[in-house]
Amino acid sequence: MTPMKQYYETLAASIIKRLEKRRMEGYYFSTSKEAVEKILEMMAEGASVSWGGSATLEQTGMLEALKTSGFETIDRALAKTPAETQECFHKALSADYYFMSTNAITLSGELVNVDKNGNRAAALVYGPKHVMVLAGMNKVAADTESALKRIHTCAAPPNAARLNLSTPCAVTGVCKDCLSDDCICGHTVITRFNAFPGRIKVFLIGESLGF
Repeated sequence: MTPMKQYYETLAASIIKRLEKRRMEGYYFSTSKEAVEKILEMMAEGASVSWGGSATLEQTGMLEALKTSGFETIDRALAKTPAETQECFHKALSADYYFMSTNAITLSGELVNVDKNGNRAAALVYGPKHVMVLAGMNKVAADTESALKRIHTCAAPPNAARLNLSTPCAVTGVCKDCLSDDCICGHTVITRFNAFPGRIKVFLIGESLGF
């Protein structure tokens, strides 16, 4: 085990204890492959699944696994009109499993997310029976202030560029606290306690994933 892997494992164990105090389940895996295999084992056969936009889900192979493992998928990418996209957003709130990453997770076990439309944040807060959060250890931040700084400096600019948006951060690489039409920082949600034990499961992975 490399020193960095050992560090990730030790740090994750500490965060998982704090997640438990917030009534969220925490798991740690050294690799994406191990995480995806375990998650698929945990899921009910033929369950309905949906997901929020996430580079992490793509990089880990989780997204591809969901699409090819016999689940009933609610995939907004297949929508042909804005109305169909909105319908997918609403259907996702009733899914058995909703997959996402988190923009940041604090050392005390808080999930910090900034969302454009609010569909991902909404699903995290209420709706789907199970919320499955996959996050690389690069998403760890000291506290909520550090988490928000990380999101606005390290996550939002590359995400805006990935989505071909015309925000100031996509153009300059620096957050301008904008109110542009393409702004992806519409909703800030800090999850500090889970009212429904077992609903939110956080899968920490000892890799650098997403933004």
